[in-house]
Formats: sequence, C-alpha cells, structure tokens
Amino acid sequence: MNRYPLWKYLVIVVALILSAIYTLPNFYGETPAVQVSSTRQSIPVDTALMARVEDALKSQNINPDGVFLDNNGLKVRFKDTDTQLKARDAIQHALGDNYIIALNLLPASPAWLTALRANPMFLGLDLRGGVHFLLEVDMQAAIDKAMQRYTGDLKRELKNKQVRYGDIKRNGNTLEVQLRDGDTLKSAQDVAYRSLPTLAIRADDSSNKLLLTLKPEEITKIQNDAVKQNITTLHNRVNELGTTEPIIQQNGPNRIVVQLPGIQDTARAKDIIGRTATLEVHMVEDDQGKVSEALAGNVPAGYELLDEVTSRGQSKILLKNDVELTGDNINDAQPSFDQFGAPAVSINLDSAGAAIFRQLTAENVGKRMAMVLVEKGRKEVVTAPVIRTEIGGGRVEISGSMNAAEANDTALLLRAGSLAAPMNIIEERTIGPSLGKENIEKGFHATLWGFAAIVTFMVLYYGLFGVFSGLSLAMNVFFLIAILSMLQATLTLPGIAAIALALGMAIDANVLINERIREELRNGVPPHSAIQAGYSHAWATILDSNVTTLIAGLALMIFGTGPVRGFAIVHCLGILTSMFSAVVVSRGLVNLWYGRRRKLTTLAIGQVWKPENKG
Repeated sequence: MNRYPLWKYLVIVVALILSAIYTLPNFYGETPAVQVSSTRQSIPVDTALMARVEDALKSQNINPDGVFLDNNGLKVRFKDTDTQLKARDAIQHALGDNYIIALNLLPASPAWLTALRANPMFLGLDLRGGVHFLLEVDMQAAIDKAMQRYTGDLKRELKNKQVRYGDIKRNGNTLEVQLRDGDTLKSAQDVAYRSLPTLAIRADDSSNKLLLTLKPEEITKIQNDAVKQNITTLHNRVNELGTTEPIIQQNGPNRIVVQLPGIQDTARAKDIIGRTATLEVHMVEDDQGKVSEALAGNVPAGYELLDEVTSRGQSKILLKNDVELTGDNINDAQPSFDQFGAPAVSINLDSAGAAIFRQLTAENVGKRMAMVLVEKGRKEVVTAPVIRTEIGGGRVEISGSMNAAEANDTALLLRAGSLAAPMNIIEERTIGPSLGKENIEKGFHATLWGFAAIVTFMVLYYGLFGVFSGLSLAMNVFFLIAILSMLQATLTLPGIAAIALALGMAIDANVLINERIREELRNGVPPHSAIQAGYSHAWATILDSNVTTLIAGLALMIFGTGPVRGFAIVHCLGILTSMFSAVVVSRGLVNLWYGRRRKLTTLAIGQVWKPENKG
C-alpha cells in the first residue's frame, strides 16, 4: 500500500494554511490615502498631530475611513480619490509647511491580517500606475566640480605649508600652478604628491610650473562616483515623498531610472527629484577697483558677478571662483529662524567641513563670505555676512531673502544630500491607475485561461491522475503568490509572465510522473508498486531538469536588471514551488485516494497501451 506518514500530511496542511493567510491580502485591493510626515526630527508625528488632522477633516465635513500612525508617519484612508484630494488640501492648510503631505495608496487588508504581518505584494509601475523618469547625469559637470575641489585643496595645502604660488589656471583636465623659482617648485611638488596622490603630477622646470592632470582611471572613478552619489541622493529625496518600493537604478554609464509606483503627486515628485540644489561657500572680493570693473561689464578672470538680494533691495556682488566648501560636507540641514525671527536654514557640517570652515573663518576675519545656493545651473547668493570671529563646532546658519516654505525646501534638498552633478530629465512617463488595473486584468485572464487549458488537457488525457495534477498545479500557484507576498516582492507584468510560465513548467513534472506510472503498468507491475516506482524513478529526471532551469534563472537574477530581474525572481521561486507541489502534494493526493485500498487492480490514469506479444 501507499501511505504517507502523518508528518508529511501535516507539512502540506501547514503550507496550505500559511499560503491562504499570506495570499488573502492580495484580494482586498488598495484604498486612497493621505500620508503625513514631518520635515524635521524636532517636529513629532504623534497622537496630538492625529487629533489636529481629524479636527481639520471634521471642519470640512470629510469623513475618513481610518486614521493611524506607523513608522512612516500618519496615514488617513478615504473611500475615493475625490475625497482624498479634498482631504489633502484641508490637511495642508491646517498643518502648514512643517509637514510633507503626500497622496498614496494603502492596502485594504483587515486589521487581523495586518497584525499577522500578512501584506499584499507590492505592484510595479506597470500594474499600479505612477511616474517614470529617465535622468541623464552631466558627466562634464562632475569633472568640473572635482577640478574645483582639487584647486581648493591645493591652495589650502600650499597655504598651510607656506609655499608661495602665483596663478592657478585650469587647462582642460590639467591644473597649471605658477611658482616663483625652482626651489619653490620642488616644495610645491612635494605638497602636491602628499595631498593629491590621485593626480598625475609633473614639474615644468623651464617655466617653473607645476602641472597636475586627471588620470584616465581617476576620470572614470569620478564619473562612476557621480552616478552612485546621485542614486543615493535620489533615494533620500524619494523617501521624503513617502512612496513605497521606489525603483532607482543605474541604466547605462550615465543614466538613472526612477520609478515611483502609486505616486499621484507627479508635479511634486518631478520638482524634488529634478532639483539640483547644492551649497557652495565663496569669498567675496571687496576690492572696489575690481568690483567697478566687473560692474562695467568686464568681469576679471577668476571671478563671477552674482545678484545679492538684501533687505535694502537687490545689488551685485563679486565672488571669487574658488569653492571653499561644498554641500558634500553637510550632515544635516533643518529650517529654523535667525536672531531677527526671519526664516533660515541651520546646517551641521561633518568633521572635515567643520575643520575647513574653522580655518576659513580664522584666516578671513573682517572679510565677507558668501553662501551660494546652486540650483539647475543658476547661482543665488543666499547671504554674504562679514566674518566677525573664528567659527568652530561645525554649526552654520544661512538666512536671507527666503520665506518659510523656501527655507523648508532648501533644508530638505540640502539634508537629502547634494548631487555630484546636475541631471536632466530626458524621458518622463506617467501611468494612470486605470491602465495599471487593465494590465492586471489582462495578465490575470491570460494566466487563468492558460491554467484552464492545461488542467483540461491533463484531465482528458490522464483521467483521475490529471485531476490530481490540476489540484497540485493550483496549489503551486497558491504557494508562489504566498511566498511573493511574504517576501514583499514587487510584482510587474514580467512577473505575471513568469507565473504563467511556471504553470507550464510545473505540469511537466506531473507528466513525467504519470508517464512513468503508465510505463510500469505496461510492464505488468501491480498498481501500488507502479505508483511507488513512478514517483521514485521520475524524481531524478525532475530534479535534473529543474536544476538546469534554476541555474539559468539564477544567472538572470544575478546579472539582469529591472524587468529581467523581476522575471527571474518569480521564475526561480516558481521552480522551487513546482517541485514541492508536483512531487510532495500530488503524491499526498494519490496516496490519500488509493493508499488505503489493499486490493487495487486498476488505476484511473487514462488508456494504458500494452505492447502486443507476437512471439
């Protein structure tokens, strides 16, 4: 007889119960919601804020479906998108600019499923709707920024070592430092070797010039680091928007793909992602001769003339091109108010930035220092105070002609990190929720009809064993969706295609088992022995075929990106669940039906053709 031990049946039952629990949330769909998060750590998101939001909604006769707090902030559910939009405006008006109010979609699962951490799969952009950006990083700007940094570092080190130098000019990717004589050239060369080891350094004795050139490998590193830093910065900025499961990844040597599923505030997303705010510290040139020359339209080399907006109106200010400090040294930035009660931004520098700022202020007491905000290639002097004394501790405050909203946005961008290089949006696509819903329906129908066709064929060809195969195939889909939900994987259209493919591949194992049982019956083996031999002999073939397919899937998962990797993940999981369902579950069903029959003469496995004996 063919009997399963009790523990194997328990494994199957437990697997089915867990699969039912973790699959169920996917059938409840999503509800529109408004997410409220704080722009500053000092402003809490707590029950008091929840009461303010509820009062604001009540004053506008808006009834939410639920209000709750989680790790990402305050969430408010609504029945439809029209109510959601009205609520967003009411909450924004009530809370002001100290909070980020974002439209979102939340799972509609019951509380008891959420308590068990049973959540639906995340849906990709093509299924849920959202916004897609393709950004191109300006590689030349990254190199220019690096050359400015090297120039500032070299000047600082030469000054510290008391090496006198003339002009420092840039010629392409080479810095030319004019020195006074051969001894000074030798001293400068030693300083450069110690402070800038990544540059190719050469001394021109005939003209007493020190030449520092970017190596090809250093150029490549600067460009690669620019893309990586921009990706990190984009992650930080997207987190400020409150979206879930964003996709931010490199696409080619100088492009970045950003996909934000479920985001409905596309204008807000584009504004935050596309902005390139960085902070630069420049020294102000107060030589009236040079200022007059610049105002006359002849800006001296090494300087730039910018607009400065003060309480007395707008005027021109002449700045040195040398960047003394950049936003790369910013640890934190928060909106605040200066001593006069005007909106400002408080900046906390890292240790390197604090040391540079202390030295800069100590050496330039009585001179003016300009804080310049660079955004989309446009430079704006935020403030240009006179340095009264040395400033240590790494805490800096910038204020000027900004309102509270501008101070909040500036702090957000600086806090999220500066971009290593500007980026241009070269492609933008918005996918509406209705299109995503249509994609889900088409993918579901394709999978359903494929499943029905497979099961129909198996039942017609293998009879009762075809029914067992169909049931195990249904459980295979059940297991696969449950695992994807437990892992909180992101399902896309390629993922649905992988599920459909998993159905066809999973039934292949049942075909091998059924044909092996038929072969044993043709050879005159008793039915019970044929079942046992069919499963045991087919296992080696099933294992070999699935392992080779799994290797190909792992290669796609490791080396693929985007939709290819999503397809590969579902494909690999489908292989593992198919082996379990085809061998363990189907054997359990067969044993449950035939196992207790002591005298078994036939099996309902379709027509078994025995070879004729013509001897």
